[in-house]
Amino acid sequence: MIKQLSFTKYERKILPNFRQMISKAESTEDAKKFFVYTAIELFENIFEEKIDFEYEDISLMQTGDPHYKVSKRLLSLEDFTSVWNDSDLPVIIGHLAESAMHRYKHLQKYPEKTEAKIKGRIGRSAAAKSRGFK
Repeated sequence: MIKQLSFTKYERKILPNFRQMISKAESTEDAKKFFVYTAIELFENIFEEKIDFEYEDISLMQTGDPHYKVSKRLLSLEDFTSVWNDSDLPVIIGHLAESAMHRYKHLQKYPEKTEAKIKGRIGRSAAAKSRGFK
């Protein structure tokens, strides 16, 4: 029987910040970006300084299952694949990707809400400046 590593304690550490960021995402690009940032943070916590992670190492995928893609570069690293293949890390990343895709699809479905938020913020900013506020 193969021993499987569990990283749920790392997941619990990053989830509150991820939920907060993803709920504040104002565009589909934000949803993708927040997923990548959180996945990299999780990887860095798990692997410490053994691997240098890059933004391009993981991405949120609109189609397919799972809703993420790990780079060929990472999958070619023994340090990464030995952990990836024998742990719950793919499941944890899958949960993050599902949450991000849920928000992504919501934002994609209602782009006028996003545009209204952005325009409203710009309008308030211009009004504040005209009144002498910075």
